[in-house]
Amino acid sequence: MLEDESERTKCPSGLPPWMATFADMMTLLLCFFVLLSSTSVQDAKKYKAIVESMRKAFNASGFIFVDDATSSTPVMVKEIPQVQIKPPAKNEVKNANENLEQMKARVMNAALLEVRDQAEKIKRHLQTEIQDGFVTVETHGLQITLRIEEKGSFTSGSAVLKPGFESVMDKITDSLQRAKGIIRVAGHTDDIPITTDSYRSNWELSSSRAVSVAHYMLTHKGLEPGRIAIEGYADTKPLLPNTSTENRAKNRRVEVTLIQDDPTLALERKKLLGAD
Repeated sequence: MLEDESERTKCPSGLPPWMATFADMMTLLLCFFVLLSSTSVQDAKKYKAIVESMRKAFNASGFIFVDDATSSTPVMVKEIPQVQIKPPAKNEVKNANENLEQMKARVMNAALLEVRDQAEKIKRHLQTEIQDGFVTVETHGLQITLRIEEKGSFTSGSAVLKPGFESVMDKITDSLQRAKGIIRVAGHTDDIPITTDSYRSNWELSSSRAVSVAHYMLTHKGLEPGRIAIEGYADTKPLLPNTSTENRAKNRRVEVTLIQDDPTLALERKKLLGAD
């Protein structure tokens, strides 16, 4: 038996009330995402125009626009200037060479003045020995030569220093210790041949005399061995022609030469290395 229609539950007409709220929320969310999408893509031309006006306003020169692959918006970054290396011009090379020569001239003049000043000090220190004719002092460029005459130093045909000459050797060595540079000790003879049990020729005699002078300076005054070089020339480098007794006496000598380094070589090395 069918139930009475009045007893049946009737469904309300129309949509339920929550549907209106849900529809409004969806609409708002759609509008929100549309706004986000529209603001995420900027007009590059307008962006560049804005940044350009700001750069001029703040005087921010040296910046450029770079298109970033990960972004649709150009990025303003610091511009890195390109450096072009050009070979020096001929006039620049010429000026550099002239400046180097001028520097070398100044350095050499200063070194020569220092050598002459040192020679004057040695002369004052050996004033008595120079007056007695035992020693002479000369300068040749960067070299100071103390010439020990045979008078008072060696007997004829001998390489043994005479007794009493030690005081002269002490003063010579003192003068060399106060100065800087390499010390070259060279023996010389006249042209009269010699053949004895001790010396077979003037080569051995000249070398032995140089050794005697150097040995005295090393053992009695403690001169540095690394500064000394010994040479023997026999009669190959006479001061005067061997035509008289007096000239031959002048040629028999031992020369102690103080040699300074050439200061211009350091400038040349700097140029080769490219140093300032």
